[in-house]
Amino acid sequence: MSKSIFLVGGGKGGVGKSLLSMTVVDYLDGTGAGPFLVETDTSVPDVYKTYKDAVGGELVNLDEREGWIDLVNLVESKPENTIVINTGARNQTGISNFGRTLGKALPQLKRKLVVFWLIDRKRESLELLADFTEALPEAEMHVVRNMYLGTEKKFELYNGSKMKTTVENSGGSSLNFPELADRVTDAMNKGRLTIAKASSELSLGDRMELERWREECRAMLTEAIRE
Repeated sequence: MSKSIFLVGGGKGGVGKSLLSMTVVDYLDGTGAGPFLVETDTSVPDVYKTYKDAVGGELVNLDEREGWIDLVNLVESKPENTIVINTGARNQTGISNFGRTLGKALPQLKRKLVVFWLIDRKRESLELLADFTEALPEAEMHVVRNMYLGTEKKFELYNGSKMKTTVENSGGSSLNFPELADRVTDAMNKGRLTIAKASSELSLGDRMELERWREECRAMLTEAIRE
């Protein structure tokens, strides 16, 4: 089996997809997995602008059928790279309509599709997750509770749902994405800093907070990523 494709989704804006995509790229880069970023939020490609020089990247529009064809061709052209896809909130319709293009190509690509799906505490998150799993049933699904939005026990809808049982019985997991202080994320966004660069350039206190968070993220991803 070749290297995996990691897709970070959530179907909604503001759930933390960009930061989680950066975290996955940072983790894979640290393990020598050779991450390559595919940015599908083409209107606000912040993650792409931050990481394109560090690990390489490309913009792909997944709102259209042609974009999914381009995605499959891009993955095929990068056999030595682990692919990380950062999706935009508006991509949900494109995933539902055209996601089968990627799903059907996985056997020939000889790649596994691993999804980190961020949720908030609202019912819509679970409905969007259900839509995604229907569109791409081949995916290994990991549901990620963003601790910035509240402690684990506050995600009551997901914690007591059939979806949680289905995910975990299918080989996926329920993960907690650690909270990072706003001042650190603000500094990273303002300077368009990668996580690695921020860990050497921010002020000492901010670096210590970043390293605390980075270690917790590594522990979270180590549980789910089996490259």
